[in-house]
Amino acid sequence: MNNRRLTLTVAAAVVALDQITKWWALSAFDDGPTSVLGDFLVFRLVRNAGAAFNSLQGSGVLIAVVAIVVVVTLVRLSGSTEHQYEALVFGLILGGAAGNLMDRIFRADGFLDGAVVDWIDLWFIPTFNVADSSLTIGAVLALAVSLLVKADQ
Repeated sequence: MNNRRLTLTVAAAVVALDQITKWWALSAFDDGPTSVLGDFLVFRLVRNAGAAFNSLQGSGVLIAVVAIVVVVTLVRLSGSTEHQYEALVFGLILGGAAGNLMDRIFRADGFLDGAVVDWIDLWFIPTFNVADSSLTIGAVLALAVSLLVKADQ
């Protein structure tokens, strides 16, 4: 599998899992939260019209435009990756950005201002979703790979 195909496959898998779990969360937790492990892990339906950690509330259109730029850039760059781990990282970040962008587009009352559906609540982290997890894991892997590559030079 070439690197562009790997990037797009990983991204598509993340988007599919993200959207399926959001659909499930919207129906399963509409009546209220469900404790999975006491207060440590709770499934709680939250609609976030802002950015990470509920910051930048009311900036949905700006966030959506930034997400569009990120998605287009990563799709274009995905063909230039030299290593499969780079393609994997691009796929995780692309899938996370696209998953949340889909909420901004398809869950909107106006132009690009839809709220992102979050539903996983760990006691020490604000409520998040599969797309957020993918973005975070992709960013951490990108940083780790960057540090490892610099250490080898």
